Amino acid sequence: MGRKMEWAGREKHMGGIPRKMVFLAVGAFAKAVANLLNTTSVHNVDTLLRLVRSRPPGIPLLTVSNHMSTLDDPLLWGFKGFPSVDAKLARWALAAEDICFKNSLFTYFFRLGKCIPITRGGGIYQEHMNEALQCLNNGAWLHTFPEGKVCQEDAPIRRLKWGTASLIVRSHVTPIVLPMVHSGFQEVMPEKYFLNRRPPFPLYNKKIRIMIGEPLEFDIHKMMQSAISKSRDDPVLSSTETTSRRWPAISPHGLALDEAAQRCLYSTISEQIQTAMEKLRSLGKSFLK
Repeated sequence: MGRKMEWAGREKHMGGIPRKMVFLAVGAFAKAVANLLNTTSVHNVDTLLRLVRSRPPGIPLLTVSNHMSTLDDPLLWGFKGFPSVDAKLARWALAAEDICFKNSLFTYFFRLGKCIPITRGGGIYQEHMNEALQCLNNGAWLHTFPEGKVCQEDAPIRRLKWGTASLIVRSHVTPIVLPMVHSGFQEVMPEKYFLNRRPPFPLYNKKIRIMIGEPLEFDIHKMMQSAISKSRDDPVLSSTETTSRRWPAISPHGLALDEAAQRCLYSTISEQIQTAMEKLRSLGKSFLK
């Protein structure tokens, strides 16, 4: 299927009409499920709305959240006051290839919905990650689920995959990174509802809580210098490059990073994001007490 119908995701495809229709339909569905069928509360909503609607021109936005159900996106954007039917303001999102792009019809639909196929286990330098990177380079909004898979347990945020960190580092302009944590979607769309299957439709009368944090600031150039130095001094990291040589050397922001330095840098960034998400999760639980 070539590059998974990349042409269908372009803004000018058929005058943008199919994309607008998809966001009108999916946005209305998300509004109905989040507000009519269930109760949704949002903490710090103004920060998200401000960054979506009026961040500085050319500055990309990267939102990250935990992943509790197959309906996290689009329901995450269905709360009152969010422009969920506006295709121009809508996020780009990384979506699992084996679920959202398993046939031509699904591929076309999710492409119209500004989704980028990602092969789970395919590594951080797989082909379509360049599409995600281009979105950031264009100053767009991208959402990722850096845990990498659905987890419906009430448990701490798991170790994050490094793909999101690699996008932050390689983006021409360091994106505004906004952490989010939600709960309740695992009850709206449980993985094992009847005969170990998901329900055919979202469930109702559930409570959804969305915790939006504050933007994280990364001094990427300084962090890169630190990673280069640390990787050279750490015998485990320094041996990585000579034993694997699987990752290409990259030179973002004018500094050369071999695989060892990349691993060190991506790990540091991921840990900071994970810590911020876990603080939000704990804050949300305290609100429920």
